[in-house]
Amino acid sequence: MAEPGPVASASVSETQQAPSNVLVFPRGVSLAFTGDSLVVKDRTQARCHRSKLCGIAVGSPPAEFSVPLYNVLWTEVTDAGLLTIDYALAVSKKHLEVCTLTYPIGDIASEVAKWSNILLMRAYGPAQRRKRAKVLVNPYSGPGGADKIWENEVKPLFEAARMSLDVVRTKFAGEAVGICENLDLDSYDVVIPCSGDGLPYECINGLGKRPDARKALRQVAVGHIPCGSGNAMSCNLNGTHRPSIAALAIVKGVRTPFDLMSITQGSTRTLSFLSQSVGIIAECDLGTEHLRWLGAARFHVGLAQRVFSKKLYPCDISMKVEMSEKPAIKAHYKRERNEGVYTTRKEKDAGREASVAGESTSSEATITTGEGLPPLKYGTVNDKVPDDWETASYDKLGNFYCGNMAWMAPDANFFTAACPNDGLMDVVLNDGDISAARYIDLLTSVETGHFFDNLHVTYRKVSAYRFTPREQESGYISIDGEHVPFEPFQVEIHQGLGTVLSRNGKYEAAGPLGWEKASE
Repeated sequence: MAEPGPVASASVSETQQAPSNVLVFPRGVSLAFTGDSLVVKDRTQARCHRSKLCGIAVGSPPAEFSVPLYNVLWTEVTDAGLLTIDYALAVSKKHLEVCTLTYPIGDIASEVAKWSNILLMRAYGPAQRRKRAKVLVNPYSGPGGADKIWENEVKPLFEAARMSLDVVRTKFAGEAVGICENLDLDSYDVVIPCSGDGLPYECINGLGKRPDARKALRQVAVGHIPCGSGNAMSCNLNGTHRPSIAALAIVKGVRTPFDLMSITQGSTRTLSFLSQSVGIIAECDLGTEHLRWLGAARFHVGLAQRVFSKKLYPCDISMKVEMSEKPAIKAHYKRERNEGVYTTRKEKDAGREASVAGESTSSEATITTGEGLPPLKYGTVNDKVPDDWETASYDKLGNFYCGNMAWMAPDANFFTAACPNDGLMDVVLNDGDISAARYIDLLTSVETGHFFDNLHVTYRKVSAYRFTPREQESGYISIDGEHVPFEPFQVEIHQGLGTVLSRNGKYEAAGPLGWEKASE
């Protein structure tokens, strides 16, 4: 952006109550911290922030404008004697662009440099600056266009934030697994897939295949730029499915401990970060792969095609149930949300019971180089079901859904009580023989926030479970949106095994209705 005309030099204000927070330039130009904003008094620059209607500027030209400190990407004093401030400007509700303020500083470079450092500290807070990122772009994700999204919407924000970028465009499915399995851990702070939820799944499993898996999953965080159909990881961690807004969330993201789940099926073990489903949800996901060009709308098409069929999915389900009553689950969610420090890594083996009571049990433990994935506490799907699990046969199951995150898609907050680091999975069940009208009401209640309290929904917090299909030779089982064989599988959770970047150390989703008033 253009400079505000010829100026001589800046001065540090001596008339303000907080001189260190204010810079005054000639011609009535000043920069000041006010609350969580940077207030820019500069008529020339303010014209660019003038309100517009249908693209036409309306109203009187403002004399000043505010930039949220959250939107400040970088500031520095250059060798040419200029103060530069790069920030993200919201050009619409869906898109951010990089803008730059530039002012000559004259002969008070040291004072301006101090002011610039204060601005950076306030703008970033606990977030790491200048993150070193391994960026993986999947050109084929969702409806396509990830390359263009990366180049035009995301890369400019990352570069303005002075991030170090190592970019790879994936060419085939599973490539990200090998990249992360062989990643130099000391060269990167974060792996950032630009894709749907498939590439984060590959990244996490690549880190999990390493001989030093636990170290890798803790040391290298995973972020997500949404370029696919569902984009659940970004919805939960960044609070958006818009790429440029997600990019800003990653720039300002804080390292957050994150539960991961081990899936055993046959002789294989994989990691899951998002969900497992059998029934109508899995059918709507995996059965609409040919409609990827529709983006997120393909799930709605799949639902419309299947809701009237009343298809049933007979099965046996064994679960290690930790909470089965909805009031208790709301109280647990309240404790987790009200906990002050979200970046404390809790250890399940050190005391899951204390975690359920809302207590932080431990911080980062020392992980040696050779430690792979944690051992399976409950064995594999091929072992005997533990005696303290609850086992039941379901002849009329319509949907089984287990989630580790709240949002499954931009308009689908299925697991409203999910928490990133509570060492528990959220399971919902419903019968499939209800009327089509009730089924539609049930599934549309997800968008209104009433799904959790729906009488037709069973909601539980579990630490492990086994699912065994019956009376069907084939069908769909979805693990993080990936198609796996239609055969028994077992899942257990590992508290705080992974690390992600999130806006605030928690999920950006509303909890169950009325959780604030839950009795503890």
